[in-house]
Amino acid sequence: MIGFYNVSVILTYISLLAAMFGIFQSASGNITVAVFCLLFCGLCDMFDGKIARAIKRTDDEKSFGIQIDSLCDLICFGVQPAVICYCMGANRPWQIAALSFFALAAVVRLAYFNVTESARQQTTDANRSVYQGLPVTSIAILLPLLYIFRNVLGAAMPAAAAVYLFVIGALFVLNFKVRKPHGAATYAVIAGGAVILICLLLSVFVWA
Repeated sequence: MIGFYNVSVILTYISLLAAMFGIFQSASGNITVAVFCLLFCGLCDMFDGKIARAIKRTDDEKSFGIQIDSLCDLICFGVQPAVICYCMGANRPWQIAALSFFALAAVVRLAYFNVTESARQQTTDANRSVYQGLPVTSIAILLPLLYIFRNVLGAAMPAAAAVYLFVIGALFVLNFKVRKPHGAATYAVIAGGAVILICLLLSVFVWA
């Protein structure tokens, strides 16, 4: 079979499968399950890079890893959130345009990352210290955060989701620097994700 198959891409593939399941659940009306899938994809993304860097790889395997990670991220964090919001009711023409812009911005950002990362790795093995623009994986926390307030927003939720994704899409491609979390900051991000997960569970089983 063509391709590269090693431990370094296992979490990336698992994340993609979770995203596909989430997309199918969205289409079936199980939006909450889909949002949990998005959160799970974000969790996988936090650790797939660490696993890849811990494994000795050839140059071809490293290049494949960059490509496959971005391709899977497009489905997980570009397509899946747009489908979730569409299935929540953001299906008016302007809302579809906003969701489409979000997906397009994710494509542009990921393609730009591939080009710059490939060039960077030819000169250094050091990890990136900053992101240019908002990373696409941030939607794995930001959309569940909005979804927690779905009962508060009520009938305005579809419009709010469309505007929300449009703004986030713009932040994907705007040229500003975001410091990449390291050390304690990484644990803070994990803790923030855990809080959102708890609030999401409460919104499903307690606050509904």
